[in-house]
Amino acid sequence: MSFGGTGMRDWLIQRFSAVILSLYTVACLWFLLSHREITFASWYAFFMHPAMKIATLLALVSLSLHAWIGLWTVLTDYVHQTAVRYFLQTIIIVALFAYFFWGFQILYYF
Repeated sequence: MSFGGTGMRDWLIQRFSAVILSLYTVACLWFLLSHREITFASWYAFFMHPAMKIATLLALVSLSLHAWIGLWTVLTDYVHQTAVRYFLQTIIIVALFAYFFWGFQILYYF
């Protein structure tokens, strides 16, 4: 049973998610470097802009996928006992879902 999917698909998702995360980082750095004084109000306004909300949601999805594929690869390479590997993968899946929904909640409910 493969949790990671095909190698080519995983590779493409990994690269695509890395590009999205890089662009998101550049956007955040641009904001930080282009404002002399950063207040809570300016930071809040930046993240409440609809384009930034979409970008942040895309970054959350990308980060979750990127982390899952990377950790799945490490576990399948280095944890040889199937039961232990599945247990660790389950913990990782639960944690990634929790982190994603926590980020989503912060983004859309505050």
